[in-house]
Amino acid sequence: MLLKDDCEVILTENVDQGLEALTRQRPDLIVLDLVMPERGGLDLLAELAGNPEAPPVIVLTGTQTLSTAVEAMKQGAADYITKPFEVEALRIKIRQLLEHRRLSREVEELRARVETQERLVDLIGSSEPMQEIYRTIRRVAESKATVLIQGESGTGKELAARAIHQLSKRSGEPFIAVNCAGIQDSLIESELFGHERGAFTDAKQRRIGRFESASGGTLFLDEIGELSLGAQARLLRALQERQIDRVGGSQPIEIDVRVLAATNRDLEHEISEGRFRSDLYYRIHVVPIELPPLRERHGDIGLLARHFLAKARQEADRGPERLSRAALAALERFPWPGNVRELQNAIEHAVTLSDGSVLEPEDLPRHVVEAGRVEQLRDAVREGDLDFDQAVADFERTLLDEALERASWNQTRAARQLGISRRALKLKMDRHGLAASD
Repeated sequence: MLLKDDCEVILTENVDQGLEALTRQRPDLIVLDLVMPERGGLDLLAELAGNPEAPPVIVLTGTQTLSTAVEAMKQGAADYITKPFEVEALRIKIRQLLEHRRLSREVEELRARVETQERLVDLIGSSEPMQEIYRTIRRVAESKATVLIQGESGTGKELAARAIHQLSKRSGEPFIAVNCAGIQDSLIESELFGHERGAFTDAKQRRIGRFESASGGTLFLDEIGELSLGAQARLLRALQERQIDRVGGSQPIEIDVRVLAATNRDLEHEISEGRFRSDLYYRIHVVPIELPPLRERHGDIGLLARHFLAKARQEADRGPERLSRAALAALERFPWPGNVRELQNAIEHAVTLSDGSVLEPEDLPRHVVEAGRVEQLRDAVREGDLDFDQAVADFERTLLDEALERASWNQTRAARQLGISRRALKLKMDRHGLAASD
């Protein structure tokens, strides 16, 4: 009667009815009587304990049970009021808690947006392949279609998913990312769909799954190819019917979630091998996006390297201000099998080791610099700056140096790696003036 003009009010007569209502609704506030038939209000608080998404609770209690109200506060109640109560006092408490909840949500949304913007800034590049990716992202962001993002590890699949979310109408709602490869197969269904208390041995309380947490927003399933066939079947049903069942639950729950998926696997090959369901593949493959590897993004390496240099320098509060031409040339010669992530790690490594104001090749990881020497020697021979015999000698020295580094300058192990005798290795080392430093 007091609240029906200002709020949508759901009434339940006991704890069990209240818990059932909570499976269907997501209220902003619970007003809870402590004294009820069969089970009391403390039992409901115990059910909500440990659930970070549980709404705040105002408990109602008589003056003779004030100690019970204190116990309720210890168990997580936000406030209490004694009966008989002033009508306006209850209204004020409700308004205060609802306003606090609204402000908390706004803070979380702003924090998520700031984090998203920070992550988006790494999705950069001026190459034609990346310009095409930007155009595709802008188009699919406006739709409701499920998107499958494919690409090698380190190409920025999660950044692309965040960009789609940020540019969509759901940008003010949650973006929930799940690494399917990082969750045990026995726990993946509980992680995605949630579970009821007692659903299995360790299910001490109800858990809200990632689908429900992403309600109204976007759910990003990274490395979807790692899901078991059983989890794939349940995911397919959720996508088709737009509803889920918690593990151990009996009531289907409606969901409003946009699903984005990513993989570095060839899912068509996985289908032929019987490891991925074809019906799920066609459900998530509505709009495919193929992120190019860094070695195909001509012109982007320098742009990304300077960006990562500025970022690493700011975080470390030290380090070089710019790249030398030689360092940039070494970066552009390297094939980057780990893609953008590997480039970022290489720049962070260089910033940590550099003592000068200019980042030089010697600051970079050794394998990055050495890998480009073959191409450098080839170019020098072609241009007439180096004769053939000298190029061969330099190449041999590079091979010896790399093998000795890998073997921690143990000559027996290095010789074994190169397929030559230790004596032959020592002769070549002497010829090239190679010796372990002090």
